[in-house]
Amino acid sequence: MKNVVTFLVGALVGAGIVYFICCNDDTEEIIGTPKGIITPAEASALDKAFNSRHQLISDSIVKRPDNRSSWYSLKDMRDYLSIAEKEATGLGYKMDGVRIYLGAYPDTANEVGYTTMFFVPTGNLITAEGSMLNFSLMQGGGKDIPDGTGLNAGDPGDPPSENYPQ
Repeated sequence: MKNVVTFLVGALVGAGIVYFICCNDDTEEIIGTPKGIITPAEASALDKAFNSRHQLISDSIVKRPDNRSSWYSLKDMRDYLSIAEKEATGLGYKMDGVRIYLGAYPDTANEVGYTTMFFVPTGNLITAEGSMLNFSLMQGGGKDIPDGTGLNAGDPGDPPSENYPQ
């Protein structure tokens, strides 16, 4: 009888430990620091270094203060990444990131279009299903995925020409 009670107490304690280790939603997810993290001071320096280019574009091409930034909601970014990954797989690619391009909206009869920033998925063509090692994934920074859907239509700065930080 004593062995049965000891067994039951041990099983309950073990189950409790497993529950708190594996199933506790209060624990923070451990994530790595992405390559390229910058400080606010570094962001400010990059923004200031762009001033002369922005002035040139605004004065000589757009003829008004041009857009300097785009804002995307977390929901839109997560949804886009999910859609792009599924689409890439369907196109035979392993998505490894996104590339951000500068673009411009088409000119209208009244004015030159604002600058915009848009994302396109990048990755590598999946060539062998049974390969144990895919060296192309280790090279970093795949090529744009042909026929991959991009993401645009972020909100411009407020006002569009506003510097960092807004």
